[in-house]
Amino acid sequence: MTPKVRFAPSPTGRIHIGNARTALMNWLFAKHRGGTFVLRFDDTDQERSRQEYADSIEVDLNWLGIHPDEVARQSQRFPLYAAAAEKLKALGRLYPCYESEDELDRRRKRQAARGLPPVYDRAALALTADETAALEAEGRKPHWRFKLDHRVVAWRDLVRGECHVDCASLSDPVLVRADGTYLYTLPSVVDDVDMAMTHIIRGEDHVTNTAVQIQLFELLGTTVPQFAHHNLLTNASGEGLSKRMGHLSLTSLREEGLEAMAAASLAVLVGSSEAVRPIASLAALAPLVDLGRLSRAPARFDEAELHHLNARLLHDADFASVKDRLQAMGLAADEAFWLAVRGNLASLKDSLVWWQVVKGPQAPVATDATLLAAAVTLLPQEPWDQTTWGAWTAAIKAETGLSGRNLFMPLRLALTGHEHGPELKALLPLIGHDRALCRLKGETA
Repeated sequence: MTPKVRFAPSPTGRIHIGNARTALMNWLFAKHRGGTFVLRFDDTDQERSRQEYADSIEVDLNWLGIHPDEVARQSQRFPLYAAAAEKLKALGRLYPCYESEDELDRRRKRQAARGLPPVYDRAALALTADETAALEAEGRKPHWRFKLDHRVVAWRDLVRGECHVDCASLSDPVLVRADGTYLYTLPSVVDDVDMAMTHIIRGEDHVTNTAVQIQLFELLGTTVPQFAHHNLLTNASGEGLSKRMGHLSLTSLREEGLEAMAAASLAVLVGSSEAVRPIASLAALAPLVDLGRLSRAPARFDEAELHHLNARLLHDADFASVKDRLQAMGLAADEAFWLAVRGNLASLKDSLVWWQVVKGPQAPVATDATLLAAAVTLLPQEPWDQTTWGAWTAAIKAETGLSGRNLFMPLRLALTGHEHGPELKALLPLIGHDRALCRLKGETA
């Protein structure tokens, strides 16, 4: 079976790394098998959905390397949901209810006081025609509940294995609000049917919806997709992530200058059977996704580990993979520059610091006038290569008798203005004779 999957975010805020985990699981699963990935905006909430959030979601997914094969918006598909609702009504499986929220809340409290589960008692089904007419005369408009078949629904989950839910233990869910708008369940299933989704890969917080949705799939006349409910991400403290609170949003990670593959590697591999490590591309990450070997426990997304992976990715990156991005940052860098500095980068933006060092202007830091005077005298003429630093410092050592930190730190501070950084045997040829000479003399260059 060629898979067709979907990622269905609500454009009511910026997606976080936990949402990205679901998007990546779907994308990698489909693409590794030659399948189709659909981005479907769950934008039926007209009050909270915003185009700016939909736009930001597409930008965030593009940053990760996820390029949808199809894009759909539920707000443009209401006629399909209305037709499905009418079909369910005709089957006697969608029925009107007139209770207010206060009445339902009081009923639940009475049930709790009697030690009963807070399951809707289907009182609306017992209303007579006169009682219904009286309620409507009061101006009440009904919400519509799906009448569940009270049976055990079982499915084989690709993550959790054999699962089952006794639907007699569930309340008949509301599918249509009194104002005619739809809750999540009906549009989701209708779209999955219409788009012929083969697999539903989502977070384990949706497990409780599955039995209800399977009954809807069966009534709407389609093959039930395969379900996979993966474990959820938390932050390093074990707290759940919130789109509304902006926890670890992809936008913030991108703006921080982090590598997309660092975020993707950690989001996918944490809580799996694979060791967490930096993976250079989604194509290389895809074969590592094994839904059947995901942990059932929540997986902690540690920002410190993310930064560690980010640095490791950059340290191993070849020049071709960053050339265009360096140019976009205004750096006319070549491979020699990249190979010299990449081992000291925590983020690509740090390249700007070392570009300033090699191209200037850079203010030197003078700490040993005698040493620097000898360095000026012994500074060789160009051409320079990576042997120049060793030969030059050996000559300075012979002249001054200084060695170790007493020799190298004053030279590093004078040439770069920094106590730490790339190896100077690679950096010195990039700085060049004229800039080096000025800085050794205490001049900004």
